[in-house]
Amino acid sequence: MAEGILADREKALEELFFEKQNRKLVEQLRAEREQTEAREGLAALTGIENDALIESLVGLELRPETWAALSLLPLVEVAWADGNVDDKERQAVLSAAEANGVGRGSASRELLESWLAERPASGYLEAWGASMVELCAQLQPEEREAMRREVTQRARRVAEATGGFLGLGKRISPDEQRVLDELDKAFAR
Repeated sequence: MAEGILADREKALEELFFEKQNRKLVEQLRAEREQTEAREGLAALTGIENDALIESLVGLELRPETWAALSLLPLVEVAWADGNVDDKERQAVLSAAEANGVGRGSASRELLESWLAERPASGYLEAWGASMVELCAQLQPEEREAMRREVTQRARRVAEATGGFLGLGKRISPDEQRVLDELDKAFAR
């Protein structure tokens, strides 16, 4: 009788072990599927064919639904240039986001707002720069220039949102100008 109880207990423990293993495998497969979908989705959305770049974007947890936030990263960088984001800069970034179809409640908007609350890691700006190099390589010179102009004008509007004293003096700080210059260089690579 004791052998029967031990055998039943052994069987129950074995089933529990395999149930846990199965859950781990299912979770691992789900995560792998999500990563594959994110890579394929970003590649299709952006036209980027560089697998290493796509992999780094996915590694930063960027997905097709948050790609728009990365396109607005230059504005966030300008807002953070002096070490903090004030209300006018924040509003300028969010207005630009809405003008580009990034509405309230979207994944891109949530990511953008998190970047305005806490400065994004440098890896995001590096990913943006690498993305611009890849995208610009696919554009005609006049298209590349139009993109450069659009990005730098939007970033300049954020820089001009505050600055000067009582509206007098330079509206763009030296730190903001440095970031604007760096953004402009991203299109020359």
